Amino acid sequence: MKPNSKEEIVKAAILLFNSKGYSGTSMRDIAKAAKVNTATIAYHFENKAGLLEFCFTYFFEQYIGRMEEAYKSIDKGAKACLKRVVADLLHFQCQNLQLASFVYREMSIDSQMVREIMATYSLKEKFYFQKIFERGFEWNEFRPHSIPYLIIQLKGLLMMPFTNTHYMREVLYVFPNEQFFEQKYLKELYQWIEQLLCSNITPKKEAVIK
Repeated sequence: MKPNSKEEIVKAAILLFNSKGYSGTSMRDIAKAAKVNTATIAYHFENKAGLLEFCFTYFFEQYIGRMEEAYKSIDKGAKACLKRVVADLLHFQCQNLQLASFVYREMSIDSQMVREIMATYSLKEKFYFQKIFERGFEWNEFRPHSIPYLIIQLKGLLMMPFTNTHYMREVLYVFPNEQFFEQKYLKELYQWIEQLLCSNITPKKEAVIK
């Protein structure tokens, strides 16, 4: 067994799942791309479903980990905290473009695994976004809005480049894998925060935010 066989299997699976779809990818396809045999895949992940679960968990553990770390800056202000969350999540997705595209596509399919992900990671994500928005309202940094609708908009902005990569490339000629995209798109996300949430707001004195 190759020393890095598990890592190679995961890389191959992500590429194949993203290009051929989960259902269209076989264990043999993954084994061939990873240059291992199917027994090695079974050793690490048991079966294809186990490999899929690993990919989901790997993605969302890191995603939520970045949110948790960024949320620690909430005492610096809700706007500053939200900007850090947005920047960290965008960077993570850009660094894991293939994985993000595949995971988001699979999340649109109703399955037991997707329900489990939503019952754990998606609820954690909602918790942190909700706390940031609530603090922003409390500290008079954000204009009042419906929190569920704010989350819908922000999630849409964060996910769209990774759920429609073919449209981005073929129609808009925008390439999420390029560093320029991350820099440019982050400015657009910051503009959404400033214009939708913060325009016409006179923040309270910093002493109020402890």
